[in-house]
Amino acid sequence: MLAGGGRLLSSNLKGFTLAEVLVTLGIIGVVSAMTVPSLMQNYQRQSYVTQLHKVYNELSQASIKYMTDNNAINLREAGLNSVDASVDFIKENFKIVQDCGTDAVPCFADSYKKLSGLSVTANDHERYFVLANGASIATTFRSQKTYGDMVLDIFVDSNGKKGPNILGRDFFIMYVYNNGVIDDINFEEKADGDGLDITVVPLSSDYRERMFTTYCKGNTNHRRGCFGKILNDNWQMNY
Repeated sequence: MLAGGGRLLSSNLKGFTLAEVLVTLGIIGVVSAMTVPSLMQNYQRQSYVTQLHKVYNELSQASIKYMTDNNAINLREAGLNSVDASVDFIKENFKIVQDCGTDAVPCFADSYKKLSGLSVTANDHERYFVLANGASIATTFRSQKTYGDMVLDIFVDSNGKKGPNILGRDFFIMYVYNNGVIDDINFEEKADGDGLDITVVPLSSDYRERMFTTYCKGNTNHRRGCFGKILNDNWQMNY
């Protein structure tokens, strides 16, 4: 049959049958069920890392500013040499919305676990804070005699008290060194047995990987090793 414009219209054109539509929708549903949870999980993990990176950047900038303002070549010379000084350092350089003092629970969750499911604690630091960006941090000052170039260790719960509260997911520990470098910890004992050999930062990629496998993923009560893995993988959570 010819249309008004002279074009031949086929009388055999057919649409999709109801069965074909249902089969197609079923396939889409199966694919979505397989991929959407993974995409959501990856998105959630990266949101934890993004928030952790914000704390890291603020801490790095604060360390540089602290040394510059005090015309010093390192943090101890600048005055970061006591618990009180470390508290002042945090309060002066971060937007604090809640100061929990020495009590962990108002700022941190009641309990935390490792990737292995083993319980770990977050209540053994000196001071606890909630930042304006939603993260919670805990600080402990480290003396030069015992910890060498390490000045502070910092607990970070990247989304505050909200779950999952798992070490290596939303909960990390990072270490601030005298030269302002922020890294994981060198957990090797000194040859003379006098404390830890914390002198070489940044740590090597191989050492961070060993720390991650042994302590972050391992079934031990140690809480270190997760942050170094994030640094190794260029701020991606690939585990």
